[in-house]
Amino acid sequence: MRKFLFLLFISAVSFAQTNTYEISFENAVHHEAKIEATFPNVKSHELIVSMSRSSPGRYAIHEFAKNVYGFKATNSKGKELEVTRKDPYSWIITGHDGTVNVEYLLFGNRADGTYSQMDNTHAHLNMPATFMYAEELEHRPIEITFNTPKDSNWKVATQLKQIKGNTYMAPDLYYFMDSPTEVSNFSLREFKMDGKNIRFALHHDGTEAELDEYFDQVKRIVEQEKQVYGELPAYDYGEYTFIACYLRNVSGDGMEHRNSTILTDTESLAAGGMKGNIGTVSHEFFHSWNVERIRPSDLEPFDFSKANMSGSLWFAEGFTSYYTNLILLRANILTAEEYIESLNGTFNYVWNSPAHQFFNPIEMSYQAPFVDAATSVDPVNRENTFISYYSYGSVLGLALDLELRSKGLNLDDFMKQVWNTYGKTEVSYTINDLHESLKIYAGSEVADEFFGNYIYKSEMPKYAELFKTVGLKLSQDVALGYFGVSLKKDENSVQITSNPKIDSPAYKGNLNSGDQITTVNGNPVSTMEDWEKIINESKPGTELNISYKRDAKEGKTKVTLSKDPTYTISIDENADKKAVIAREAWLAKK
Repeated sequence: MRKFLFLLFISAVSFAQTNTYEISFENAVHHEAKIEATFPNVKSHELIVSMSRSSPGRYAIHEFAKNVYGFKATNSKGKELEVTRKDPYSWIITGHDGTVNVEYLLFGNRADGTYSQMDNTHAHLNMPATFMYAEELEHRPIEITFNTPKDSNWKVATQLKQIKGNTYMAPDLYYFMDSPTEVSNFSLREFKMDGKNIRFALHHDGTEAELDEYFDQVKRIVEQEKQVYGELPAYDYGEYTFIACYLRNVSGDGMEHRNSTILTDTESLAAGGMKGNIGTVSHEFFHSWNVERIRPSDLEPFDFSKANMSGSLWFAEGFTSYYTNLILLRANILTAEEYIESLNGTFNYVWNSPAHQFFNPIEMSYQAPFVDAATSVDPVNRENTFISYYSYGSVLGLALDLELRSKGLNLDDFMKQVWNTYGKTEVSYTINDLHESLKIYAGSEVADEFFGNYIYKSEMPKYAELFKTVGLKLSQDVALGYFGVSLKKDENSVQITSNPKIDSPAYKGNLNSGDQITTVNGNPVSTMEDWEKIINESKPGTELNISYKRDAKEGKTKVTLSKDPTYTISIDENADKKAVIAREAWLAKK
C-alpha cells in the first residue's frame, strides 16, 4: 500500500533526519551531471549505497549503475572513506563518523520514462536512473536541490513538494524515486478542477499558440477520465503535473507516476504531435487511478533491486489501453469512425496470434520483465509466444464493456466500483478481488464466464455477437491469400524478417527468418512489388513453388496459401435502431 499520511509526516519531519541531494549540470553539454548526497546520523557500522536496477512503472531490469563513475565517499570532516564493492550496483562505505557524503558523476543521454538525459537544452531525470540510495534509510525524508547552469533560464517541473527556490522534498525514498523531473526552459499551463491544480509543463520548440491548442485537448481528456471514476484522485499536494518533452533529441515514451507523468516524443506539435502524441496523455493520466491507486498487490512493496512482476497487467495496463482511444473519442479528439477503425489493428494482433496456446492474460503479464523496455541480444520467438498485455487487456476490456452494456450495465461503472473499493481506499487488490468485484457488480454468471474463459484461460469472446449489439459488424475477406511472415527488400530478393507464425503456410513450408526468397513459380522476385503482386493475385489454396537462399545455400519448398485471417470491424449501416442507440450511448461524451 502506498498511502501517504501527510499529517503524520508534517508533525514528524522536524524530528527526523533528512537525507539531502544536490545535482549540478556544468558539463551537461557532454551529457554529464554531478550528484552529491549526504546521509546523516548513520547508526550502522557500514552504509551500503546502491543504484536501482528497476524503476516504478517499468517491469524489466535496468542496470543504471553502468553510467556511474568518479565515485567518492567522505565523512563530516571531508576525510575520504574506505569503499568496497560486493556487486556491480552497490558501494559499501566504512569508517564514517555518523555522516556519509557521497559524490559521483553520471552519464545520461536518453530522455524517456526510464532513463535520464543531460544536454545543453535540458536535464530530463528519472530518479532511479540518476540517484543512489541507502535502503536502510528508505523511510527518511529527502531534500533535493537542482543547481541550474549559470545564466540559464531553466526551471523545475516535478511532483516533488517545493520548499524554496530549486529545493524540493519527498516524504520518503519511494516518493522520491517515483518523482521524475524536467529541468529546462519549459512552458507551463494549468487549470483548476474540483479544487485540484492540473499542470502541463511542456519543453518543446513550438509556439505558445500550439501549446494552447494542445492544452485544450488535455483539459477535455482530464474531464472525461474524471467522469469514468466520478472524481479526481486526492493528489498528495493537491496537484498533478504532466511533464512533457517533445523534441528530436528525446525518445518516445510515457510513464505514469503517483501525481505526475512523463511524456516524451520526437514529434513536435506542428509536425504531427498535436494528434500523434495526445494518445499517450490519455493513457498515462488514466493511470493516476488505475495502477497508481488501484494497485496490484503483487507490485507492493516495490523493490528497486530486482524486476517487479505482476499478473494483473492485463487489467492495469490493458484496461487502461482500452480507455485510451475511447476517451479521445469522448473528448471530441477522435471521430466515431476513427475510433472504430482504430480497433482493427489491436484486435487482429491479439486474436491472430498463436500465443494463446501457451499463455493466458495473467501469464502474458508475467512476461513483462522480458519485454517492457528490456533488452537482449539472443533471438526470441515473440511472434508465436507473446501478446502484449496492453493489447490483450484492451480487447478484453472492449469485450467486457460490450457484454455489460448488453445487460444494461457498463465498464465505467465497474471501474468506478473498483475505484471506490480499492483505489480510493488504497487497498491493493488481487486478481481474485477483481473477479469478486465483477460478481458483485454484474452477477456470478457474467463474472465467472469472463474470468473463467478469458482470464484464467485464453479463449476468444463472442465478438461477432457483441459487436452486433452496438451496430458493428465483424468480417473477413476469404478471397485473399495469406503467407504468414513479414518481408522486406534485400538486394536482388525479398527477405523474411519475422519468425513464421505457427501453422501458417510459411511455417508449414519450413521457411525461417532471414531466408531470401529469390523466385516464385520460376519467376524472379527482386522487389517487394514483385512479391505483393504474386500474393495479391493468389487465392487461398494456391500452391507456390519457392526458391530461397539460407546461409548462402539454395533451397526449395512448396507453400499452399491459406485464407487471410485478418478481421475488419466496421459500422453496420443496416443495424437496427436498438443497436444504433446502444452504440451512441457507448461512444457518447460523458
